[in-house]
Amino acid sequence: MALPVLGALVSLPVLDHLDLVAPSTAEALRSWAHTDQVAVCEIDPDLADTAALTAAFDLPLEASGNCVIVSGARGGEERVAACVVPATTRADVNTLVRKALDVRKASFLPMDRAVAESGMEYGGITPVGLPGSWRLLVDASLMSAPVMCIGSGLRRSKLIVPGHVLADLPGAEVVEGLGR
Repeated sequence: MALPVLGALVSLPVLDHLDLVAPSTAEALRSWAHTDQVAVCEIDPDLADTAALTAAFDLPLEASGNCVIVSGARGGEERVAACVVPATTRADVNTLVRKALDVRKASFLPMDRAVAESGMEYGGITPVGLPGSWRLLVDASLMSAPVMCIGSGLRRSKLIVPGHVLADLPGAEVVEGLGR
């Protein structure tokens, strides 16, 4: 199968370049059935943020996905979810995510905790290889995207994947209207 290509990013076979992804991402990729459809692209870490990346590599903003980590508590039990939404939207944390987590209040997990607990770099967090105890909510609109640019766990690279394969990540829940 041909590697996915997006804009001016140079696609490399991910299993041949696991040094370009976070260790937890590499571990997940080794056993993921869709790895033959995943490319990794090395970038300058200063271009990791969506706006800089799309401008530098002539990428359509609609082809970028962001992964944010949200938490809340109920009865003293913390509940954490990773939310993957199109870069043209924001995760509906206050309504949809809060209800999905069944918590009174949901908020973004503090950056230092998100980084420490995911084993990934801030600005590079990806849904591939997250802790198994976290829920993974994926915006339904991503399922029809032919190609998506998402984090790799590191700021110095990105993963390019067909949108529909995100639904096959361990524990993924496809949620209508997650990004608003």
